[in-house]
This record gives sequence, structure tokens and C-alpha cells, in this order.
Amino acid sequence: MKKLAIVYYSGYGHTKVLAEEVKKGMDSVTDVESTLFDTQSLKDSVDILDDYDAIIFGSPTYMGSVAAGLKEFMEKSSRKWYEQKWKNKIAAGFTNSHSLSGDKSNSLLQLVVFAAQHGMIWVGQAEHNQSPEGSAGKEDVVNRIGSYLGVMAQSENDTPDVTPPSGDKLTAFKFGQRIAEITKAFSF
Repeated sequence: MKKLAIVYYSGYGHTKVLAEEVKKGMDSVTDVESTLFDTQSLKDSVDILDDYDAIIFGSPTYMGSVAAGLKEFMEKSSRKWYEQKWKNKIAAGFTNSHSLSGDKSNSLLQLVVFAAQHGMIWVGQAEHNQSPEGSAGKEDVVNRIGSYLGVMAQSENDTPDVTPPSGDKLTAFKFGQRIAEITKAFSF
């Protein structure tokens, strides 16, 4: 049984919605066990993550970067980097912001570099933008923002039960499935 961790920070609840969808996608795959970790639950120690085969990172994009709540977690992992405890684990990431762009790609790149420094194996998002021709960005389609580095979602200024929209949630779900399948295929 492969163990997958989703480590996320959510300022207003929208990124948590994505984390939950990633988990649902993972849980739809046999022989995997997934666990959600809000960064607050890892404030004292990140040691529990050593036992996982994959670690997926999620954060809102604030001011073109990952949120401070996730950055604090990243910095706490320096001992894991030194000891190479996360080497060869599967890694992936997702982000959310109010703007369609919001420089979310920078947040994902920040997560890629973080994972690379740990010697992790990055998994991108593989679904094509499924918007009909001439209607790019429809809220109910998969990968409407067109990101392949990881999942990008956009939330309006509303509560997490309203936004992010269904297409972004489905993208996160499919991403969770992909990560689970790839993690199952790797054995170190």
C-alpha cells in the first residue's frame, strides 16, 4: 500500500477545497492511502512525512508566490533536505488565486525547485484544456487555465462552498488520480 500526503496551506478555505479534491482523486485508486495535512498540524515537526511515498504541496498564490504558511513549512524541512529523507519521493503541486493568472506559475515553479532540492520526482498535470473552441476558460471544464506544471485554480471573491468552480475541482480530482497511479508505479 502506497502512502500519499497532501500538505497545504489555505488562507480562506479555497485551497483546502482543492486539497480535498486531490485526496478524493487519490482515494479513487486502489492500494493507496492518502492523508491531508494542514501546515498548522506540522508546525512542531515534519517527521511524519518521512513515512510517505509521495508528498503533494498546495498553497494559494499571494503576491506572485506561495503563501507564508506553506513557505514556513518549506523552511522547516531543511533538516530533511540535509538528511535526504525525501529523496526519490513523488512530488506535485497545486495553487489557487483570485486572478486567472495571478502569477500562479511562479508559485508552482517555487514548489518544483523546492522538490528538486529534496531530490524528489516531480509529477505535472496531464489533462488538456477542455474548453470548446472559441470559449477558453469555461468554469466547468478540466484545466481551463491550461497549466501542465501542476494544478492552477481560480476562485472568485466568494465562500469556498461556491468557488473554485466545478472544472477546477475536477482538474484537482484527476490530478490526485494521476499522482496515485504514478506513485504506485514507482518502487524505491
